[in-house]
Amino acid sequence: MADTSATSAPLERRPFGSTGLRLSRLALGGHEYLPDGRSRGFNENMKQAVSPGYVGEGYGGPKRRQVLAAAYDLGINVFDVTIDSEKEALGRNLREMPPPYDIHIQTRPEGMCYGYDENNRKLLDYALLRAEVQRGLKLLGRDCIDLFNVGLLNWSIDNDPDYMATLAGNLAALKREGLIRHAVADSFSGERLYLAMMRSGGFDAVNVDLNLGDAQALQTVLPAARAAGLGCVAREAFFKGALFQIGAQAGIPDKALLAQMALKWVNLHRPDVLIVGVDNADQLQTNAHSLQAGAWTSEDEDLLVRLRASPAFRRYEADKFREFFPHPVETNSHDA
Repeated sequence: MADTSATSAPLERRPFGSTGLRLSRLALGGHEYLPDGRSRGFNENMKQAVSPGYVGEGYGGPKRRQVLAAAYDLGINVFDVTIDSEKEALGRNLREMPPPYDIHIQTRPEGMCYGYDENNRKLLDYALLRAEVQRGLKLLGRDCIDLFNVGLLNWSIDNDPDYMATLAGNLAALKREGLIRHAVADSFSGERLYLAMMRSGGFDAVNVDLNLGDAQALQTVLPAARAAGLGCVAREAFFKGALFQIGAQAGIPDKALLAQMALKWVNLHRPDVLIVGVDNADQLQTNAHSLQAGAWTSEDEDLLVRLRASPAFRRYEADKFREFFPHPVETNSHDA
């Protein structure tokens, strides 16, 4: 994406809400990628990829081990994985290449989040939830999930007024058993659900989309999270790759320039952690360098003005606004 001739310095570690953790500014996402840039699994056979127990071939290979080595060089101590293929690969790679310092893993219960389980009912069955956590731990080769990512859709609270209280109780029980350390609120249903999750008292952090075209979380969700002492994780700085397509349509073909500007913009809002997905070690080094590139400049502002003038950017921004402030019932899934 950009000049990687200079290796970036180790990344700053920031306090993560009131958890007592200090996490690197970048977290390494677990997605691996197809030649056309789309993520593996989700864009091959979605149903298969998100099925509990399915582990695809070829994950965690030589290129991924190079990415892991680069992450160690940068001092990255947060690793985010979603589907079982990524969990198994990370667990295997960590055994092959033990980290030189303590690390923290974020993952989710497969088949229970977002639109994979109607009304997200499985999360309320403690025996099922406990078994799923134990299954994930076996794949990862860990004793405890540091950051347990719980993704919901609005239908959960629309169909059960006691949903949040029951879920919060289950998360507390998992903590008492030492199976998870911290719970992370996640949603693709927007503001109303995030605020309900935080009010439940069951969560220690939030994961939110935060980028140039999707800044709705800055209005109420992130301020509320910070006021409550919750850690704040940002993701999708590059619009799941759509930033570069939009940039090309806006007459800005330089992906490195766009990426640097996008990362600097996210950093202006100081999330505790930003999750990035990369295909190779050079991309990870480039992202780290961009995040450390310094203050927002007039050149960055001019570039953003050009980008925002694009009809494609305005459509993306409008779609994301509607997603964050949806109708009461939302049933779609947003992995990609």
